[in-house]
Amino acid sequence: MAIGRTDVEGDDAAIVAEINVTPLTDIFLVLLIIFMVTSTALTNQGSKVDLPRADAGAGEATGVVVTATAEGRLEVDGRSIKMDELGGALTTAFQHGTSRNVILRGDRTLVLEQAVQIMTAAKAAGAEKIAIATAPPARQR
Repeated sequence: MAIGRTDVEGDDAAIVAEINVTPLTDIFLVLLIIFMVTSTALTNQGSKVDLPRADAGAGEATGVVVTATAEGRLEVDGRSIKMDELGGALTTAFQHGTSRNVILRGDRTLVLEQAVQIMTAAKAAGAEKIAIATAPPARQR
C-alpha cells in the first residue's frame, strides 16, 4: 500500500474561482450618478435668469459664463462683479481656464446696450467666441 496523497478524479474541477462584478457595477453606477448631478450643477452657475427663447440652438457651449440679471447684477462664473471689473475678471478667467469662449446668460429683459457692453469687454479681454444662452420655446397646449 502506498502512503501518500491519493487524488480523486474531479477534485481540481470542484474549485472554481469567479470574480463577482456586482459590487464593481454598483460603484460605477454611483459614480455615474454623482457625475451627472455635479455636471448639471456646474453648468447652471450664477443667479437664476429668465433666458430668451429660441427655436433652435447650436448645442452646449463651454467657456466662461457671464450672467446679467434683471436687477442689473453681473456675475462671472457665479462671482458677483461690477461692470468696470468685467474685463479684468474675464482676463483672469481666461488665464486659469483652457477655453477663451464666453457664454452670455442674460435675462430676457436685458437691454441691448448692456449686452453690447458685455460683449465688447469680452472681446477686449481676449475672448475668441461669444455665445448667447437661450432656453427652448415654451410648449403650447
